Amino acid sequence: MYNRSNRSRSSALGRGGNKFGRRSFGKSFRSGFPRKRRKQSQADKIDVSKFIKKAVTVEAETKYVPKNKFSDFQVNHQLKANISRHGYIDPMPIQDQAIPHILMGRDFVGIANTGTGKTAAMLIPLIDKILRNRTEKVIIITPTRELAFQIEDEFREFAKNLGVWSVVCVGGMNIGRQIAQLKRRPNFVIGTPGRLQDLIKRKLLDLSGFRNVVLDEVDRMFDMGFQQEIQRMLGHLPKERQSMFFSATIPDTIKSLISAHLREPVTISVKTGETADNIDQDVVRTNGYSHKIEVLHDLLNKEEFNKVLIFGKTKMGVEKLSRNLYERGFKAESIHGDKNQHKRQKALNLFKMNRVDILVATDVAARGLDIPDVSHVINFDLPNTYEDYIHRIGRTGRANKKGQALTFID
Repeated sequence: MYNRSNRSRSSALGRGGNKFGRRSFGKSFRSGFPRKRRKQSQADKIDVSKFIKKAVTVEAETKYVPKNKFSDFQVNHQLKANISRHGYIDPMPIQDQAIPHILMGRDFVGIANTGTGKTAAMLIPLIDKILRNRTEKVIIITPTRELAFQIEDEFREFAKNLGVWSVVCVGGMNIGRQIAQLKRRPNFVIGTPGRLQDLIKRKLLDLSGFRNVVLDEVDRMFDMGFQQEIQRMLGHLPKERQSMFFSATIPDTIKSLISAHLREPVTISVKTGETADNIDQDVVRTNGYSHKIEVLHDLLNKEEFNKVLIFGKTKMGVEKLSRNLYERGFKAESIHGDKNQHKRQKALNLFKMNRVDILVATDVAARGLDIPDVSHVINFDLPNTYEDYIHRIGRTGRANKKGQALTFID
């Protein structure tokens, strides 16, 4: 267990140096965060021991052996070429087990640890379905704008030169452009509940022709208060349709939705545990807010902390932390709900392309985002629920790589 409360500040790092060779602005950093009494939240009720788990090396004999290769799936040959060009050879477990059922037209519930390839599992068979029947339409509903754009990015790779089109409909962006794209009758509509519901109310989006629906991270959408919007949208869809729900967790609140709206679904769970075995999890003991910031400073100066995602609780806190890390000389950006979509996407892209080393975010970045090679996730503020914790730390240790998650505990 990390415990740095007795660390001497006489080290080079404590005097203001950092791994980027820039000066520290410790005084302004501390002054930007006045102390406040914190009300007890659900996070206080999480057993601290659940944040501690050593990574397990998966032995070769227990490694998953897929039944199929991507070349084995009965899909369009041009789609297969795009899949191969994308670097896909052996399917991940959720892909190996889900794609055959979805190709057969079955309703589907996929449960898998985050970062296990759920997006490809849904897109590949649905693109093939469009290629077989150009009148088919697909709506994919996601909890966040970032996840919607990420799905579209992967869609474009698979659908390249196939004459299959998509539109992303999310808040925080020009609705006029989205309306214009909808008028072109795209095959795929990918969006967030609020913007989709707005378009439906304006009679600019008619779901009666969509016979394929995907709810991605459905539990998160319920957590965000979109239960009624989801119910209404499902009610607008034709009764004869193919429905797919994907998530890393399926709480009891979702089970009634599944029973009401899916027909004899195939349920596949490839979860190996609540959290991935290849993520080393530990806690960092801190002694008050000022010390918490100094501990973070020292950790970020370590060479192994080369691509770090830091989670905070509030939009204001995240922005202040990002700004002050930048003042200390770190290459940091932020993502939160007060930023417009263009700035959020720019920050995310800079982090993905390794132009910045640190991304400070609220839980808007906790679900579904595929960010390559995140070395560490740091919970600067405790998550509200253990489910949120699972999704936060799922940003590291992706594609079977080893990751590390640290949670600050006062």
